[in-house]
Amino acid sequence: MPELADFDKDEKARVLCRLLGGGALAYTALTKAEWGLIKLLPFKAHLAIDLTVSIFAAASPWLLGFSKNKQARNTLLAVGLAGLSASLLTENKEADSV
Repeated sequence: MPELADFDKDEKARVLCRLLGGGALAYTALTKAEWGLIKLLPFKAHLAIDLTVSIFAAASPWLLGFSKNKQARNTLLAVGLAGLSASLLTENKEADSV
């Protein structure tokens, strides 16, 4: 995202995006769902992490001090709000076949 939204020179925002993306990939791969690779994490826990990370992503420009960087701020707000929406709209039942 930092390269696409042109804020790759802002180290805090760039590193945060890498951590958020890598973390999401890791806990998604560990989720008990049909798409989980190593089924350890209950789906409800996955959704709770999604919700928490989404709120943090949306607040991070102010918490981490890069709110004046318009591209970074708006990107993290969009990512946070999209994640928040997905978390709240997802049915929180684990698949029976898992």
